[in-house]
Amino acid sequence: VQLVESGGGLVQAGGSVRLSCQASGRISMAYGMGWFRQAPGKERAFVAAIGGGGAEILYADSVKGRFTISRDTPRKMVSLEMNDLEPEDSAVYYCASRSALYSGPSNYTHLYTFWGQGTQVTVSS
Repeated sequence: VQLVESGGGLVQAGGSVRLSCQASGRISMAYGMGWFRQAPGKERAFVAAIGGGGAEILYADSVKGRFTISRDTPRKMVSLEMNDLEPEDSAVYYCASRSALYSGPSNYTHLYTFWGQGTQVTVSS
């Protein structure tokens, strides 16, 4: 199983970035998937997650109303649309997948089995 993130970069405060996570290998798009982020000196933190059925979605309070998670099952991709970015959103963003069919969205890192290598998002003020 491989998860590859893309779309990170440098953006000004108030701008937008769209992250994508391409899944490959023996992975089902019926697994719950999520996005986490880690800033320097901080623990990895939950951002957003989508359940295996695609209907259940969970967001961290800090990104509600600004970020949108979605999945494209035929393409085995999960995306994170990030709007109205703030310098505090700067971090390495990681895509993660659970390994149980039709698993729901979760904000717990230990429930995710597969992880990508991460993509850097830097928001300048």
